[in-house]
Amino acid sequence: MTLTLYNTLTRNKKEFQTIEENKVRMYCCGITVYDYCHLGHARTCLVWDVVRRYLQWSGYEVNYIQNFTDIDDKILNRAKQEGTSMEEVSEKYIAAYFEDMEQLGVGQADAYPRATHTLDGIKRLVYELEQKGFAYPAEGDVYYAVQKFPEYGKLSGRKLEDMQAGASGRVGTEDPEASKKNYPFDFALWKGAKEGEPAWSSPWGNGRPGWHIECSAMVRERLGETIDIHVGGGDLTFPHHENEIAQSEAVTGKPLANYWLHNGMIIVEGKKMSKSLGNFITIRELLDKYEPMAVRLFILQAQYRKPVDFTEEALNTATNSWETLKDGLLFGDQYGAQLGFSGTDLLDESLVSRFKSAVDDDFNFAGGLAVLFEIAKNLTKEGNTLVHQGAVKAETKELEQQWQTLTHLATILGFVAQPEDSDSKTDGLSDSDIEALIQQRHQARSDKNYAESDRIRDELQAQGITLIDKPGGVTIWNRG
Repeated sequence: MTLTLYNTLTRNKKEFQTIEENKVRMYCCGITVYDYCHLGHARTCLVWDVVRRYLQWSGYEVNYIQNFTDIDDKILNRAKQEGTSMEEVSEKYIAAYFEDMEQLGVGQADAYPRATHTLDGIKRLVYELEQKGFAYPAEGDVYYAVQKFPEYGKLSGRKLEDMQAGASGRVGTEDPEASKKNYPFDFALWKGAKEGEPAWSSPWGNGRPGWHIECSAMVRERLGETIDIHVGGGDLTFPHHENEIAQSEAVTGKPLANYWLHNGMIIVEGKKMSKSLGNFITIRELLDKYEPMAVRLFILQAQYRKPVDFTEEALNTATNSWETLKDGLLFGDQYGAQLGFSGTDLLDESLVSRFKSAVDDDFNFAGGLAVLFEIAKNLTKEGNTLVHQGAVKAETKELEQQWQTLTHLATILGFVAQPEDSDSKTDGLSDSDIEALIQQRHQARSDKNYAESDRIRDELQAQGITLIDKPGGVTIWNRG
């Protein structure tokens, strides 16, 4: 199966074709850095990172750019609250972003342009829009004239006349800039300087860029006039991405992106996440309670375009599911030496093909995960058979092939299980400690001191050690 993607712009699935052969130019609208990242950021950054990984595995050379918005009213408000500067707030939360993403196992983009580093490109774009008649100055500000762009609304499916009718006079009363605009839905490209706020010189006077123009300029500067894939959260479809299209395409006359992909939103226990409802959860708070790989699994089990509900029950289920997958991933580390694994690369191409066929359908990671769980459950079953019966039912080569296939496919999705050092202690017991207790138990049974024998078994079981008594007085053990 060839890779097909659901394009928000066309509202249908279509076969993925790149501008340049085997090369993908991909841009993700990133974080406004005024606070710690939350669940929504976790989903957005993780999903598009895995998309990038999958494209690379599929043979594409991917140039993945994700921006930081470091000029914004929210950043300025946080700076006032903390008695610091916009720069200090931005640097603090950019550093926190990288810490959080490393915890989640999200790889770094190829570049992280910032609005403050793209001011020349921003001013150039505003100037070109003004020269082409799509922008107009007004009392130190510059606005985009949405009525001049006939295709405005094509991404979101909104029509200006419907928006105007639905506003019913509210726009003017709610918008403090309404008196400056020629039309209520025109938006700011450049904002005149305000007292006490950072500002930069421009042909329209000192000021700072509007939010939407920043991404248009960064896409153009880093990736060119038309890119392959533009991604972001579904809440950015309108107005942010709609305005990006209007800005960029009015100047270039070319499509800004050939494919627009949007991930679904986050709800918490059935409600929209917000600080006012008390259900606002940062990534840091989440990872204090759940394993990063369990969170990753929870996110990838959902179809990326659909909303996902973070509930305690769902995350606990994901945690249990991760244990299943983890057991399969550690099969070779745990039993490979005993089974005589060769260590050569052995992939089951039929399983790889099934995985690819699933994920090629609009990045259906849940379908790909089903293949991984099938392998993991079989390996776990064989491991249990080995522990309890002293032998496996399948051929050793087949098991090694399954295990290597599982670890290969899991890496594409970013799942990593760390094997425990055989000499390390588990709940205070080393391998030699366990062997010594087993010998004490044998002696107790020999002395017919069954109470002591049971006590030792219970002590080991409480610390995750399972004992299997075999014929001939042999006891084998396994860390649970």
